Amino acid sequence: MEKPAICGGTPACQTPVQYGKQYIDDADIQAVTEVLKSPFLTCGPRLPALEQKFCEITGAKYAVAVSNGTAALHIACIAAGIGPGDEVITTPITFAASANCVSYCGGKPVFADIDPETYNIDPASIEACITPRTKAVIPVHYTGQSVAYDEIAVICKKHGLILIQDAAHAVGTRYKGKPIGSLADMTCFSSHPVKTVTSGEGGIVTTNDEALYRKLLLARSHGITRDRGQMTDPSDDPWYYEMVSLGYNYRLTDMQAALLSTQLDKLPAFSKRRKEIVARYDEAFRETDGIIVQKEIPESDTTRHLYVIQLDPDVLTCSRREFFDAMAAENIHCQVHYIPVYRLPYYQRLGYPKGLCPNAERLYERILSIPLYYSLTDEQVDEVISAVRKLCAYYHK
Repeated sequence: MEKPAICGGTPACQTPVQYGKQYIDDADIQAVTEVLKSPFLTCGPRLPALEQKFCEITGAKYAVAVSNGTAALHIACIAAGIGPGDEVITTPITFAASANCVSYCGGKPVFADIDPETYNIDPASIEACITPRTKAVIPVHYTGQSVAYDEIAVICKKHGLILIQDAAHAVGTRYKGKPIGSLADMTCFSSHPVKTVTSGEGGIVTTNDEALYRKLLLARSHGITRDRGQMTDPSDDPWYYEMVSLGYNYRLTDMQAALLSTQLDKLPAFSKRRKEIVARYDEAFRETDGIIVQKEIPESDTTRHLYVIQLDPDVLTCSRREFFDAMAAENIHCQVHYIPVYRLPYYQRLGYPKGLCPNAERLYERILSIPLYYSLTDEQVDEVISAVRKLCAYYHK
């Protein structure tokens, strides 16, 4: 049956509303233009300035900016010493990079199940997955909401595990009043365009550990150092450097660093607007039969990257695909975050069984990410709410 249009083709509904979108203003453009006119397009002064600003925002002692969020996770695993035979526990409800970074180092990703209400990794499931080969845990702040940090930190300390937080969604989020980025052994961020702040592509690792910081710097840039304290055979020659470990070219350009720096200036405004939209969605959908709202833990002051609705199959007659297509017919484009990582063909070939994490698989079958970004207007928010409510009524049993 054809779905009736919500807004009858009015101009406001003729432009599709995407699930995510960056916001770029004149200050961003000017900052990038200044770099293009400067002597340094990369390896210049903008990178350390960005890293210092990120430390001030997160409360971390050290920050290492890299080319993307995946690179951030990779060098964190390198700094943690992940290698062949090591196991690292993470969540299946995440982008593949949260597990791939372990595989890059020759380690084995181990998938713990999620809490069915918060959708974040379940600390009890982490504990159940620990073996003598476990070396680290990579919890993901899914949608931007903080994981149950205290519980996970206790588990890691008890078993001597390194805690690497994947905060690709969580810039601006606080846990018990402390910024994400200042708590774990290492925390990895992303500045992809659909995230809260962007540099086009980019990522940052924060840490309070100087030894880890030095390893991160080496991993970012070919394992090369000019620090005499790290050299095998130091020299006073001004051109001299040494490659002391195997590293990668994961450097961030000065153009990207300049863009991310001005984006961070807008983080308070970005965070405020996202919280306003989330509050409106929460109020609307808690009263909408057929929609289950993600639970928020009281410890998390969340700057949400994604707003995920869960469709209730006990109430609705439609499949998730039917709901997805019906939303698109209303010019509201949704997304699904995420297919459980171990169900992807590559991981299936490695022998991970389907049904490994029942809560994660059940959630995946039911969720949709609806539009959430800074420039989303109140009128567009109303359109999204109206569309969801109308489809829930249309498909109600």
